[in-house]
Amino acid sequence: MKIRPSIVLFGDSITEQSFRYGGWGASLTDTYSRKADIVVRGYGGYTTRWALFLLHHIFPLSSTTPPVAATVFLGANDAALPGRTSERQHVPLEEYKENLRKIVRHLKNAQKNVCGSTNIVWPLLTRDKNDLFQHKTVLTCYPAMKIPERTNEVTGDYANGCVEVATEFGVSSINLWSRMQETQGWQKKFLSDGLHLTPDGNKVVFEEVIKVFNGAWLSAPDMPYDFPQYSDIDPHNPEKAFRERCL
Repeated sequence: MKIRPSIVLFGDSITEQSFRYGGWGASLTDTYSRKADIVVRGYGGYTTRWALFLLHHIFPLSSTTPPVAATVFLGANDAALPGRTSERQHVPLEEYKENLRKIVRHLKNAQKNVCGSTNIVWPLLTRDKNDLFQHKTVLTCYPAMKIPERTNEVTGDYANGCVEVATEFGVSSINLWSRMQETQGWQKKFLSDGLHLTPDGNKVVFEEVIKVFNGAWLSAPDMPYDFPQYSDIDPHNPEKAFRERCL
C-alpha cells in the first residue's frame, strides 16, 4: 500500500535548485510534510527537446501509482538566442510548444492507465523574466559588448506559448514572466544572477504553485496524515490506531 501520494517537480536548473535553502521545492516539502512526497526531477541546462527523453523514466506508463500532481517548468534554456554562446540549447518557439504538448499527453496517458484523467494536476510554469545584462554568464563571455544570451521579449514569447498549450489541454499554467513584472525592481529582488531565483523569487514560485494546488483538491491542511497523530494513539492499545489507519 502506498502511504503517501507523490508530487513530481520536473524541469531544468530552476527545479534542480528548488531544494536549496529557501527554495520553492523545499517550501513545498515543508507544506506537505506527512501528507505527500515532493520528488525533485530537475536537470540543469535541459530543454524541452532533451526532457522528452526522460518522460518514460520519470513517468512510466506502466506505473500503478503515478504522481497526483507534477509541475513542468521548462523553457529557460529553449529561449536561448541562436548565434550566441548558448545556441546549442535554443529550441524554436513552435517546437517548444509541440514538445510541451508531448509532455502533457504523456502525463495524461500515465494517469489514464490507472484511474482516468480527472485526479491529477499539472501546472505548466512559464519562464520567469530575465535580467540578462546582470547574468554572470553573459558578462564572462562578452565582457565588453554584453550581448545577451536571452532577452525578456523573446522569453515573453515562450511564456505566452506555454500558456497557449496549457489552455489547449485544459491544464493549469502559471505565468511567472508576467507575475514578476508586477513588482518594481524585480531584477534584483527575484533574480540572483539574472536567470536563477533569489529567496524572494523562490517565494513567488512557491506561492503561485500553492494557489493552483489549493484550487485543485490538493490543499495540504485538508489532506490526511500518512500515519496517526501521536495524540490519537492509545498508549494502552496502540495497535488500534495503526490498524484503523492502514485498513
